[in-house]
Amino acid sequence: MSASSSHPASGKPHGVFAGLRNWLLLPSWSIICIFVLAPIAIMLVYSFLTKEFRGGVIWEFTFAAYDQFFLNRGLFGDEPVKIEWTYINIFWRSIWQALLATVICLLIGFPTAYYIATRPASTRTIWLFMVTVPYWVNLLIRTVSMKFLIRDNGPINEWLLALDMINEPIHLINTPIAVQLGLFYSYLPFMVLPLYASIERYDHSLSEAAADLYASKWFTLWHIIVPSVKPGIVAGCILVFIPSLGAFLAPDLLGGAKNFMIGSLIEEQFKGTAGNWPFGAAASMILLSAVLLVLMWYARSTSRARTKRGRGSE
Repeated sequence: MSASSSHPASGKPHGVFAGLRNWLLLPSWSIICIFVLAPIAIMLVYSFLTKEFRGGVIWEFTFAAYDQFFLNRGLFGDEPVKIEWTYINIFWRSIWQALLATVICLLIGFPTAYYIATRPASTRTIWLFMVTVPYWVNLLIRTVSMKFLIRDNGPINEWLLALDMINEPIHLINTPIAVQLGLFYSYLPFMVLPLYASIERYDHSLSEAAADLYASKWFTLWHIIVPSVKPGIVAGCILVFIPSLGAFLAPDLLGGAKNFMIGSLIEEQFKGTAGNWPFGAAASMILLSAVLLVLMWYARSTSRARTKRGRGSE
């Protein structure tokens, strides 16, 4: 094959597309700038503005919103400075709930994805359809349905009482368990689908070879299957953890006031005319910074691991 008809080893565009590369990327960059970067920039600016008494902002720059999040100076600002544990505890509760939801989704999603990926090709589509079809309904409707199911006089408690499995209704609503059920139910497909994509590409002959060498099923799982599908595990964990961290529907409808999460706190600041827009923007930027730090740490650790593997193969 001639050099003119082959792609360069570097993978760079050539020929007629070389001059159009930047123009072809223009629509994507425009969408990213308008709908992603611009709103973040607006929130960043708002986080440094002053709260207007009846809602909105006053264009006077200050660090008061960040100060309110981390420090407590008393009602009139004249008391000794203390750490404001109220909002910090809400932030840590959000991280804990998001981590727990991610772990539960992984424990349930991995065997589910493995089962679907190992079915005959003619039935995989049906199984994927069964996983995703409930999520064609709006998240608000699904969360309200979950609240109806787990309430004290809901169907679940009524069935358990009718079967004499319990003597009195199990109180789940307005508890951390209810929030966790809402997060798990909301984001389970975000774990199953990336795992399914990775497991489907997995070479099952590796498991057969391990069995021929008398490896146990647990050894094969932890030392062969899991490392092979690690990209799907990482992608699923990120896709579940990030939206769970900023969720507000499940905490609001299922958890009540005692189980506030950072997403609920931010949502309250922008609702109605009594909200504190700068404080909500500051909480949003703190949440965004935490997520970016986690993603940057993962990207850096992955880059280092690839570098070490590259040096080891030389």
